[in-house]
Amino acid sequence: MQFTIKTGSPEKHKTGILVIGAHSDGKLGQAAIAVDQACGGLIARLIARGELDHKAGALLNLHDPEGIHCERLIIASLGKEADFGEKAWRDAVGAVAKSLTTGPVRQAAAVTLADIELPGRDTAWAVQQATRIIADAGYGYDATKSKKIESKGVSEVTLLTINKALTELKTAVAQGKAIADGMALTRELANLPANVCTPSYLAETAQLLGTQYKFKVEILDRKDAEKLGMGSFLSVARGSHEPPRFIVMHYKGGKPKDKPVVLVGKGITFDTGGISLKPGAEMDEMKYDMCGAASVLGTFKTLGELGLPLNVVGIIPATENMPGGGATKPGDVVTSMSGQTIEILNTDAEGRLVLCDALTYAERFDPACVVDIATLTGAIIIALGKIPSGLMANDDELARELVDCGTRSGDRAWQMPLWEEYQEGLKSNFADMANIGGRFGGSITAACFLARYTKAYKWAHLDIAGTSWVSGDAKGATGRPVPLLCEFLIGRSKAN
Repeated sequence: MQFTIKTGSPEKHKTGILVIGAHSDGKLGQAAIAVDQACGGLIARLIARGELDHKAGALLNLHDPEGIHCERLIIASLGKEADFGEKAWRDAVGAVAKSLTTGPVRQAAAVTLADIELPGRDTAWAVQQATRIIADAGYGYDATKSKKIESKGVSEVTLLTINKALTELKTAVAQGKAIADGMALTRELANLPANVCTPSYLAETAQLLGTQYKFKVEILDRKDAEKLGMGSFLSVARGSHEPPRFIVMHYKGGKPKDKPVVLVGKGITFDTGGISLKPGAEMDEMKYDMCGAASVLGTFKTLGELGLPLNVVGIIPATENMPGGGATKPGDVVTSMSGQTIEILNTDAEGRLVLCDALTYAERFDPACVVDIATLTGAIIIALGKIPSGLMANDDELARELVDCGTRSGDRAWQMPLWEEYQEGLKSNFADMANIGGRFGGSITAACFLARYTKAYKWAHLDIAGTSWVSGDAKGATGRPVPLLCEFLIGRSKAN
């Protein structure tokens, strides 16, 4: 799907499909007013008769409308004017995106929704968001199906605005498309079955990205990890026949002396729980336990597409967590790369065991900050549901920056406490710490475990267990938190 930004009057624009927005109680924006006048007041009459649903995102389709130059006019409901806000706008854009990407018509479309006024949001924001939402709606999975998805929907989308198509808006289109491309890679990797998307497959994907976008990629194997003393990471890999891979990517878009942002993604390509075996129900979804790794790879794809002027290091500790004769047992004590010892009380709390060595490894880059991304705990879903990702940090300024980026991108996060009192739950009689706390505050004590390895730098942790995939009939990866991470890096690049 190709995207462009153009300045023009919608009633004069020749296109296959024209999209406008209107409030269901009669308020029309500039684009809708212009189209309504060209159509002899048709839109106003339809709304007055109640034919535009009050639910934001409801669509009214008009075929071969007179007075304008399109084959189909889509009127997207913005809901009642008094209830209008960012969610209603996103709902409208999302519904339009689904219509444009799944409909039978393969032709150009012009979308005017970026001109609708939202408090605190400018046209560039709306253009970026609309591009990303529409492009992301075009993703479909068929990699392991015998019949491929038949191409549907429009092939060209023009974001039509009454504002001049300034460089800023062209940049916004490029950003939205690049973020959607990164989300598509993240979703594809996560949706692949674990017998395809192995640690080695993730490593190969990183190498392909490095070749495509000209950045350095290092792949460390078991022997390399042993030499580095990564006893915690390797303890998780002991039960699997698949060899572990420790992936390091170096994107250098900034000045040589600029400190890098380091992204660390949990890469458990399948999680049985190990000896602490999970129940069988829905265990197939544990292929999604590498969504943190997938989001780092997707973000690096976006970085490569945009060529952002900053330095970023991506670290992915990748392995399976399997039971077996060599698998780590509850009660075993291992030594992490930092030298700290860990009593493994539950082998299903393995994400923190691979991440802690990756966080220690990150110290060598003298980072500006480190953000780890992990499907770490089911407890975060109990605490926050499946709307925001959980956020914990040892630096409140970094936490606020990420929360603000989540709000701006629509890929929200919510900060949880990381108070010292929670560390009490990790006490062990036989090691420096246990790998699990008690029954309560499980997402926080998991982050407290990681915090013991991040004292050398500013660090934030995103627990994406509730946001990186959905279950049920619509089962599949969401591509989150790539929008949040990209917004964060775009903001950092502007500061540079």
